[in-house]
Amino acid sequence: MSAVAVPDPDLLRPVLAAARDGGDVPAALANAAPAQGGEGLRQLAACWQVSITAGAGLAALSDRVAATLRTAQLHSQDVAAQLAGPRTTARMLAVLPLLGLLMAATLNMHPLHFLLGSLPGLACLATGITLNACGLWWTHRMSTQAER
Repeated sequence: MSAVAVPDPDLLRPVLAAARDGGDVPAALANAAPAQGGEGLRQLAACWQVSITAGAGLAALSDRVAATLRTAQLHSQDVAAQLAGPRTTARMLAVLPLLGLLMAATLNMHPLHFLLGSLPGLACLATGITLNACGLWWTHRMSTQAER
């Protein structure tokens, strides 16, 4: 789920002009809504249109839109908070091989000489980097899908 975006004030100038001059406010609202996070403005445009055509009260409709957006924002924040732990764990696990290299170097085991100086070492290094990158990519993919 995407976060609710605050529209650019310059994009709202046509909406203000339409409201002031008796223009098509729902169309101006729909045009001002950004592609990502503009659900609130599109819903407000629909409410405005219903208010014009059916005579429904705009205040009650806009209150419902606001409540829906608040609920969506709280849900998005909850998901982000729940994903913070797994994301941090994945980053920490990605750094652990570097810590292993540092520990081996402090024990005078020459890990870089093995990794960069021999064919089995290069194979281990390439495999490790590939698996580490795949793990980071997979974790990012899963958390991105969970946020949607």
